[in-house]
Amino acid sequence: MKKRLVCLLAVLLLTGILAACGSDSSNDAESSGDEVVIDFFHRWPNEPRKSFYDQKIEEFEEANPNVTINVDSVLNDSYKEKVRVLVSNDDLPDIFSSWSDTFAENLVSSGRIKALNDLIESDPEWSGKIIESQYEGFTFDDTTYGIPFTVDGKAFFYNKAIFEEVGVDVPETYDEFIEVLDELQAAGYETPLVEGLTNAWAISHYMGTIFHRVVDSETLAQDYNPETAAFTDEGYVRGLEIFQELTTYMGDVSTAIDHEAARNMFSAGEVPILYMQFAEILMVEDAGDVDFGFFNFPEVTDGNGSPDSLTGAPEGWMLSENAPEEAEEFLKFLTSEETAAEFTEVDGQLNAIEGGVTEENANPTSYEAYQIVLDSPETAPWFDNAVDITIADIFMRGGQDLATGQTTPEQIIEEVQSQIAK
Repeated sequence: MKKRLVCLLAVLLLTGILAACGSDSSNDAESSGDEVVIDFFHRWPNEPRKSFYDQKIEEFEEANPNVTINVDSVLNDSYKEKVRVLVSNDDLPDIFSSWSDTFAENLVSSGRIKALNDLIESDPEWSGKIIESQYEGFTFDDTTYGIPFTVDGKAFFYNKAIFEEVGVDVPETYDEFIEVLDELQAAGYETPLVEGLTNAWAISHYMGTIFHRVVDSETLAQDYNPETAAFTDEGYVRGLEIFQELTTYMGDVSTAIDHEAARNMFSAGEVPILYMQFAEILMVEDAGDVDFGFFNFPEVTDGNGSPDSLTGAPEGWMLSENAPEEAEEFLKFLTSEETAAEFTEVDGQLNAIEGGVTEENANPTSYEAYQIVLDSPETAPWFDNAVDITIADIFMRGGQDLATGQTTPEQIIEEVQSQIAK
């Protein structure tokens, strides 16, 4: 009897040790009985989005008393770097925001991102509300790894009153665009086009769009893939020449300010044209009283690329491989029609959820932009997320040097090719 009792105690002790070992999560989401901790990471430490997500966290925790959500947030460039560090250290948060296309694909290649096909198929009432076309940027080899939430587009915002005053029309080709800029300058607007060139990402948005106009899609696909990139097509030099030409209309002020300062100049009616994201509509309206419209980057007549693609891509949410089920429910909550509608009303940005953008919760200008996004025949990804970051950096730094006359398009391409050779 004593021997059997000793054996029983040994089994119970061993079982307890194994249970204790098994209770630890490999991905920071900690469970203790019914208590669950979710680590949540996003890139909006500023208003109004910070308060919006703080409120969503509070609502979810109230509805799920056993869940505690730890939140962290940093701005764009720091966010990109931190996510790369976290994924390389196998230390990703349970749920986090992500750009689509190559940025998402690079994360997926780590093998540490949760596939979401089963989650999507198990709840069609939720997933069926997400605009089908927006899944593409998060789907690789027929597996979806992210849920799209915001949609965006990049266009030239123009001051309607100034255009009417000078007597110029919205250009349909790049040559017509240059004519418009010349006429605006002749009418006294020394800086008809402005940009905050101290923000490298703003330069990348120009370059990505221009390359989509002048380089054929097959070549772009090859060069945007780090394994096959060459950047030998002559269209890249032509694209950089176009960007350099546009900087001559931006004035010295553009090399000394950031994009927010440029936006404030446009909002104040000081400059006629600025290349902006539709996500900035509410910011322009809040900062000034300008009647503005949009036009896409015009067709480049001698270009070999897409004449009318719209630069912009969805952003969304991804889950780490070992995220708990509660993180999946939080993901659904963040991408529900109710959350989406409130998001657009509070933040002003467009979303990828059917019923999430209406004439009731979006102002007429934002609703017009939303239709442009939905009707676009083709989208072009953000360049700094589409190519290898070391290559993007060369183009972005090169763009700053082009604006100040310190380099040439040919020298930038040589540096890119040299980097690829390494």
